[in-house]
Amino acid sequence: MMTDRDVHLPVAAQPTVDSIVEYTQRAEDGGYDCAWLPETWGRDAVTVLTAMAERTETIDIGPSILNTYSRTPALLGQTAATLQEASDGRFRLGLGPSGPVVIENWHGVEYGNPLRRTRETVDIVREVLSGEPVDYDGDEFQLSGFRLRCEAPDPAPPIEVTGMGPKAVELAGRFADGWHGIMLTPEGTAERIEDIERGAKLGDRDPDDVHVTAGVTCCALDDAEQARELTRQHVAFYVGGMGTFYRDALERQGYDEAVDIHDAWQAGERERALELLGDDLLDDLCAAGSPETVREQLERYEAVDGIDAVAVSFPRGADEDQISETMDAVAPNAS
Repeated sequence: MMTDRDVHLPVAAQPTVDSIVEYTQRAEDGGYDCAWLPETWGRDAVTVLTAMAERTETIDIGPSILNTYSRTPALLGQTAATLQEASDGRFRLGLGPSGPVVIENWHGVEYGNPLRRTRETVDIVREVLSGEPVDYDGDEFQLSGFRLRCEAPDPAPPIEVTGMGPKAVELAGRFADGWHGIMLTPEGTAERIEDIERGAKLGDRDPDDVHVTAGVTCCALDDAEQARELTRQHVAFYVGGMGTFYRDALERQGYDEAVDIHDAWQAGERERALELLGDDLLDDLCAAGSPETVREQLERYEAVDGIDAVAVSFPRGADEDQISETMDAVAPNAS
């Protein structure tokens, strides 16, 4: 079975909503299966996804991710139903707890019980999408009397979750329609797929029913060294500056240098953090360099049994031309 190729639209703020839609249209023309839109510190994902839905025809769309703290589960269910209607059935809901740096510092909401909160959010969203009254008594949420006052989507959109640690991924295998992995090597992804399989067994489910998406940071440029440097800067920022989740994910995969990269970044030693992120780690974790090299590196992920889709993402420092060049170089229609 062919592995799907998705695209994670740029995480860095883009000039306009139109520019994000144009990337999505470019991905649709290139044969990508799904365009995932991150929601971070720029535009909200829901508004932009609506524009993407209106101006595309065949490509799936979804957020990667909507966090489970800044919107209520009932509102997330309403949003999923609306975007499924707006996209004519092409919507996929990506959910995850994010981390305390984002939830507490940016949103001012207490971060706690992330796995339980995600599980209950998925349960409630499913009930909302069914069109039936929602009466829910959980540890994190208690609802009564809510009901979707429009036609329930048929089919209901899949609900896919993120997770980095073994327990979080196991839980995805138990209750989610899909799982998104990031900051993982091909070997690290294979280990997490074992967690999916274990969770599916505990939930009396078929692991094949859980759609596995591996996110890979890519930069394919004629200037191969520039591509690698942009990618190195991106990884160092996430390992060093975005909490401890990415550091821990790499350390679990045997990259002890992730701790030193994190510590150097936190100490303000950015150049040292970049030096500590060696070529071996960069090549294991990302696909960066010439177009031919990047295509070969992506094939390593596609060869992993259990991966259903590889999602091409871009370094946060890449400009519009570099993003477009990369997207075109690894587009399904280009091969």
